[in-house]
Formats: sequence, C-alpha cells, structure tokens
Amino acid sequence: MTPRNTTRITRDLSLRDYRSLAELRHQIRRFLHFSEEAARQHGIEPQQHQLLLAIKGLPAATQPTIGEIARRLQLRHHSTVELVNRLTEHGAITRRPGVEDKREVLLGLTPIGERLLRNLSVDHHAELQTVGPALRDALDAVLHVPSTKPKNNPRNPKRNMPAHSPKDAGDHSAESRSRTRAAAGKRRIQSDGTSGKQRAV
Repeated sequence: MTPRNTTRITRDLSLRDYRSLAELRHQIRRFLHFSEEAARQHGIEPQQHQLLLAIKGLPAATQPTIGEIARRLQLRHHSTVELVNRLTEHGAITRRPGVEDKREVLLGLTPIGERLLRNLSVDHHAELQTVGPALRDALDAVLHVPSTKPKNNPRNPKRNMPAHSPKDAGDHSAESRSRTRAAAGKRRIQSDGTSGKQRAV
C-alpha cells in the first residue's frame, strides 16, 4: 500500500474550512451513490464495475496484472482475485499468461465486458454533466481556489472600470506633456507682446 502523507496543517481550521470539506464529501458521496446504483442496475457490483474500468483505463505500457489492478483499486490481493473470479464467471473478463513470465496472469475484457463497461461509462459521463460543476466548485472551495469571474463593487464604481494598459498610460502622458508645452508657449507669446507694447510707448 502507498504510505500516507503525514504532513499536518499548522494553521487552525475555520468554520468555513469544515463546511467546505463537508460539502466536498457530500458531492463525492452523491456521485458514488449514483455509480453504485448504476452498476447494480446493470447486474454487477460496484467494485466489479471499478475493476472493469481499471483494466480498460490502464496507462499505456502498464500490464493488467492482478497486482497492478489491486494497487489501483486500493484492495488486497485476495479481494481482487475474488472480484476477478466473479467477473470471469459472468463472462466479462479473461485471464491469459504473461508473455515474458508465464506465471504472470494478465486480465482483459471480453466483448460482454466491453459492452457492459461502455454502457456504464456513458451513464457516468451523462451524470457528470449534471453534478460535475458542483463537485468542481466544492473542491475549489477546499483548495481555496479564487473565482475567475470578475466581481463588480457597487460601493466603488471606479474599481469596476477596466484598467488602462501601459500603452494607454503612455498616450495620456504624452498628451499631457504636449498640452503643458502649448500652454507655456502661449504664455511666452503673451508676455513678449506685452513687453513690446511697453517698449514702443
């Protein structure tokens, strides 16, 4: 079994943290309940469905041995063997000897197992279209992932205005300097005109 992470959170948990965890567990349990009922409606047990999916969904170059499937399902070896025996009797999986090691047993899906898994997977995909957003939001809340949606602040309308880009800021700065130089030039012209009148008199 994979060793558990013993790292502990040093900060205190707030009531919000507990509520976020509770909501995540609720959403997970909600989906698992659907998955369990769907498997039974197709004539197999939930763990048998998980075993079929584990065989079909193995990473590339990973051998479908009983040991590997047991590891992915987090089950003991003898419990996995019992599941394999039942599914073999059901006609859903096959056993075959390994290519390099004949003592090794490799698992595979029969046409019956393929069809059974496909029907269940279609149902699960459809269910996730409904419950997936709530499950994702619950996980984001636990991880404190900030929302990507912009929020308007009615108390401070200026914060709702789009920020100017550096190019815009540069354009405004250049325009301001141009106005300042124009005003200074106008004052010099007026001053020179007044002095000229005084000298003429």
